[in-house]
Amino acid sequence: MKARLPQGYGGGGAANLQQLARQAQKIQEDMDRVTAELEEKEYSATAGGDAVKATVTGKMEVKAIEIKPEVVDPEDVEMLSDLVIASVNEALRAAAADKAQSMEKISGGINMPGMF
Repeated sequence: MKARLPQGYGGGGAANLQQLARQAQKIQEDMDRVTAELEEKEYSATAGGDAVKATVTGKMEVKAIEIKPEVVDPEDVEMLSDLVIASVNEALRAAAADKAQSMEKISGGINMPGMF
C-alpha cells in the first residue's frame, strides 16, 4: 500500500527545489548588498561624558579616536585607556547590532550559519 500526502503537499518535486534554490539565491544576494552597505557605514560612541569618542566602520575597523585635551592626565593614563576601550567597544557593539538587525530582516529570523 502506498502512502498518500494530502492535496497541496509534495508533488512539486524538482519545481519546489528550484523555487527554493531561487529564494536562497535572492536571500544571499540581498545579504551581500546589505553587507556592502553596512561596511560603508560609520558608528560612533562616547565614554566619560563625551571625553572620548570612538568611530568605527561597518568592517569593524577603528577609524578615529577623539580625546578631549582636558581628560589627558599624565598621572592617570590608565583612566584614559579605560575610556578609549569603553568607547571603542560600544561603537563595535553598535555596528554588530546594526548588522544583526539588518540580516534578520532579510532572513526572516532564520539562522543561516556561514551566510553572515
